Amino acid sequence: MLELQDWGCIPYEEAWKRQKELLEGVLHRRIPNTLVLCEHPTVITIGRTGSRRHILLPLEWLRERGVSVFEVERGGDVTLHNPGQLVGYPIIRLSEYREDLHWFVRELEQCIIELLACFGIEGHRIPGLTGVWVGGDRKICAIGLHVTRWVSWHGFALNVKNRLEEFSYIVPCGIADRGVTSMERELQRTVSMEEVKARCVEIFRQHFP
Repeated sequence: MLELQDWGCIPYEEAWKRQKELLEGVLHRRIPNTLVLCEHPTVITIGRTGSRRHILLPLEWLRERGVSVFEVERGGDVTLHNPGQLVGYPIIRLSEYREDLHWFVRELEQCIIELLACFGIEGHRIPGLTGVWVGGDRKICAIGLHVTRWVSWHGFALNVKNRLEEFSYIVPCGIADRGVTSMERELQRTVSMEEVKARCVEIFRQHFP
């Protein structure tokens, strides 16, 4: 069974190091496939195909407010994590399922679509754009992955109850003509992060038994 680790709210750099340790454990079969769930203090990350041009504020201004910027291995462009966003790091041996990164991305999207449906939100894909969307133009979940010898790491960021105003610091995922949303914004009510986590684990264990 897919193992769960809940790291709570953890600084991004610490989580990045701990992911690498888990990656080594899964690669060498010392530990089972693992889903990490956590939140991060506000931080900006830039993926392999990203550009600092998509950070809209001076780095000094961000640093003064405690917002770090990291360039990381994952695919994708610029994204932002902050408290109230559920971040998931599925560290999984794809060779036990399919050695196909595109398939894996679609599976992650499907997990999030099913999770949103549990709360009455209709999420969907937009052809050519990775992630999960609501309506025609509101991104609710970003996905950025890296694979090392067919073990996945990095993962998804689902906006549950986070401060969406902070996304004005960046061009999210490098897409200027679409916005972002959250579960609470769509539902216009409070959402329990613990309930979202519980549903998330159930769905991931169904997809990755």
